[in-house]
Amino acid sequence: MLDRRQLFSVLAASGIGSSVFHRALIASAQENEITVDNLKQAEWISGVELTEQQREEILRNVKQNERGNQTLRKVKLSHETGPAIHFRTLSKRPKIEVVEREAMTTVSVVRDLPETDLEIAFLPVSQLSWLLRTGKLTSVRLTEIYLERLKKYGPMLRCVVNLTEDLAMQQAHDADKELAAGKYRGHLHGVPWGAKDLIDVEGYPTTWGIPHYKERISETTATVAKRLEQAGAVLIAKLSLGALAMGDKWFGGMTRSPWNPRIGSSGSSAGSAAATVAGLVGFSLGTETLGSILSPAIRCGASGMRPTFGRVSRYGCMPLSWSMDKVGPICRSVEDCALVFDAIHGADGLDPTVSSFDFNWPCRIKLAGLRVGYKKSSTTPDDEREDLKLIKSLGCELVEVKLPTEIPLRALTSIIDVEGASVFDQLLRDGHTEGWNTWTKTFRAAQHISAVDYIRFQRARTDLMYLFEKAIADVDVIVNMRDLVHTNFTGHPSVVCPAGYQTSGEGKSVTPFVVTGHLNDDSRVLAFAHACQRKLDANLSHPELDSWLEKFEAGTLDEPEEKEDMEDEKQGNG
Repeated sequence: MLDRRQLFSVLAASGIGSSVFHRALIASAQENEITVDNLKQAEWISGVELTEQQREEILRNVKQNERGNQTLRKVKLSHETGPAIHFRTLSKRPKIEVVEREAMTTVSVVRDLPETDLEIAFLPVSQLSWLLRTGKLTSVRLTEIYLERLKKYGPMLRCVVNLTEDLAMQQAHDADKELAAGKYRGHLHGVPWGAKDLIDVEGYPTTWGIPHYKERISETTATVAKRLEQAGAVLIAKLSLGALAMGDKWFGGMTRSPWNPRIGSSGSSAGSAAATVAGLVGFSLGTETLGSILSPAIRCGASGMRPTFGRVSRYGCMPLSWSMDKVGPICRSVEDCALVFDAIHGADGLDPTVSSFDFNWPCRIKLAGLRVGYKKSSTTPDDEREDLKLIKSLGCELVEVKLPTEIPLRALTSIIDVEGASVFDQLLRDGHTEGWNTWTKTFRAAQHISAVDYIRFQRARTDLMYLFEKAIADVDVIVNMRDLVHTNFTGHPSVVCPAGYQTSGEGKSVTPFVVTGHLNDDSRVLAFAHACQRKLDANLSHPELDSWLEKFEAGTLDEPEEKEDMEDEKQGNG
């Protein structure tokens, strides 16, 4: 049962109930026990009405949170362990150091222009850039190819919120003029890209995936969008995200996987992954709080990078969890991720969590003798695992690693709930909750979590950071360790790419290859993942969309509901 203090805290935070309601509730309740019947009696006395669903949700969600709190309270925390949040005064903007952005492709060979627009559309940035630089392809033509594909396949995949066609054509014309004049801004110059629709671009809508902001026009431009513009990239579309960065469902429906449009693309960077893999954009940006880059990249077969926390500015992007949100690239190759990351990383003086570190690409690493951590499988012997065979073929040394289990990760997800409840508090109180997926009940329950509990979550997170660093101290990278939840709390960088595909009904499912490394060691993580991808070659396969388009136009492309696991359901900003 809930005690009176707990329930009143929930009701007040949710904007439900007055002092009259509270007094009526006291009169109707037994000592230290609150039930649904007590709520009903209090409603009658005070004239406040709750729906049956609201009554059940208040009780159920608070009880669920309390179970997680009880689990975490059993973990012993040292008095010296502080919370995993850092503060500093803002009397002066932090000094911005000049970041060298000199990334180059690993293979500088100018290939012939493919014969068809279809072949051009699926080229990685590393090849498109050379065609553009040598004048074999214009940015205007490339932009027109992608606009045509966005209009043709975007409605089926439900991956496009808004096209930025006028802006894209102007930027493409400008890029062609500069390239013709010998002004080269780098490998993204003239390449069309798509922004997850929580990234602000001045003068264009940023909807956050909810109906309430469907027509809202941004008044600022996010740092990442500015930096890509400075790199000469062409913004062509704002791409879908699950409502308020949860899953793949937004006010336009469920974003679909290009490999099997009968299922969702996962989230919350749903449109970014789907559009990139479908050849509708050259590359895209996504965000991640608890899986929102890696999960849709895995589902759709993209190459995705979640950088070290604090490497890329979130300024101008919708916050979900200030202490966990990350921005990163979603591309058709790992090398493309490196080229995009080179353009967007570094402090901007606007996001106080961001620092500048060196980034080198190509990153020359010696694969022979590289120590790679892995987890033994309970079902497949090491000598039968394809991922381990690949690593051995590169001359790397395999080292068994065990990730920390002392901290209950499920309990820590309340960090996202609490911070998100604060971000969207006013919208919740004003009743603008249409199309929020399950965030409404999550945020209402989170407003009951005490400040003491929240700080305890962050202190436990500090311990998790140290435990994780200790676990991987003797290896250079870890592979396929199912560490997505761990590393979103610890801030470590991860890169994912497709390792292969399996037939799944009429479509295909993706087997992922995931690499994680040490904090701010993003160069080496990308370099190792790139070396593995060149052996795998799975990213060179592309989905066949026309047969699915026929079903869509005929109205036979159904949309079954999926069961969301924790990593999908709590995917954040990202």
